[in-house]
Amino acid sequence: MRFVHTADWQLGMTRYFLNGEAQPRYSAARREAVAALGAVAADTGAEFVVVAGDVFEHNQLAPRDISQSLEAMRTIGVPVYLLPGNHDPLDAASVYTGALFTSECPDNVTVLDRPGRHEVRPGLELVAAPWTSKSLTCDPVAGVLADLPADGTARIVVGHGGVDIFVPDKDRPSLIRLAALEAAIARGAVHYVALGDKHSRMQVGSTGRIWYSGSPEVTNYDDIENDSGHVLVVDLDEADRAHPVRVEPRRIGRWRFLTLRRPVDNNRDIADLDINLDQLPDKERTVVRLGLTGSLTVTDKAALDACVDKYSRLFAALWVEDSLSDIAVIPADGEFDDLGIGGFAASAVEELVELGRSDSEDAEDARAALALLLRLADRGAA
Repeated sequence: MRFVHTADWQLGMTRYFLNGEAQPRYSAARREAVAALGAVAADTGAEFVVVAGDVFEHNQLAPRDISQSLEAMRTIGVPVYLLPGNHDPLDAASVYTGALFTSECPDNVTVLDRPGRHEVRPGLELVAAPWTSKSLTCDPVAGVLADLPADGTARIVVGHGGVDIFVPDKDRPSLIRLAALEAAIARGAVHYVALGDKHSRMQVGSTGRIWYSGSPEVTNYDDIENDSGHVLVVDLDEADRAHPVRVEPRRIGRWRFLTLRRPVDNNRDIADLDINLDQLPDKERTVVRLGLTGSLTVTDKAALDACVDKYSRLFAALWVEDSLSDIAVIPADGEFDDLGIGGFAASAVEELVELGRSDSEDAEDARAALALLLRLADRGAA
């Protein structure tokens, strides 16, 4: 038997840093990743899809988002099982119990809205651990493991949340305890654990049966979120009483959120940055935050600003992240000698240069004025 494990679709997600029309494209890409599961299921012969929590970004969604999301699920063409997570819990305002969801929910979509065993067909069960609020006071999975018999039934636990081995705060009540999962596997009551919450694809523990699928479309930068953009195709051998499993990732995500750290100390470094940005493919589906450090003349800083401005118009989003950057701007000797100005204007420029080299609280404003002057003189063009 083969199925697809995915999680953290977070349909309706917004990213404040995206350029104007990039946000609608990103939202569409998240729905397209869901619809792409139909091709994955067809190519692999998957019997069904399990979504281990956070199907939606939150419970308060625009009607259009709900309708378009349900349509994407309908096109998958095989049964889809949705687990409410911490973003979309089964609380009083749950999206899953709203009139629009219930009236338009496709026949192939089932919400795992009660904890415990759900029969997929004879000999195969899903064991669901849905969230009922955004803040749980206990391990969300432990309760559904307690009474599971080791009777030969193939069982897939569908859970959502952080596992205790990955979290420094071991006393957090909502953590999933790895020991309980591994004990259920060891006694033959559980054969695979499909987890959501971590947006990075990763195996948990050493059994080979506990996995986070990660988000099928990227949600954070590559130095924070590793190996997202995948779903997992899981083979479970029903003929063998031990029900061995094999897990293979399948990439479906198309967006990238990159963090680029670069030293910038002269115009050659800026030219290298320009080349690196130019060579990045799929700019309309790429977000770049820059971490830049170094010391530049006003002329070179103006060239850097022009470079950043140029690529900010080409990428889905690009900017210099202040928390990752430290650029000192120091006017160089003779840097403003050939502007072709004299008299009072030349004296004013000299004063700005001196102020820009100082530690005065007005130094940054002076450097900004000098940079503007250079750009107006077309010496800061990229």
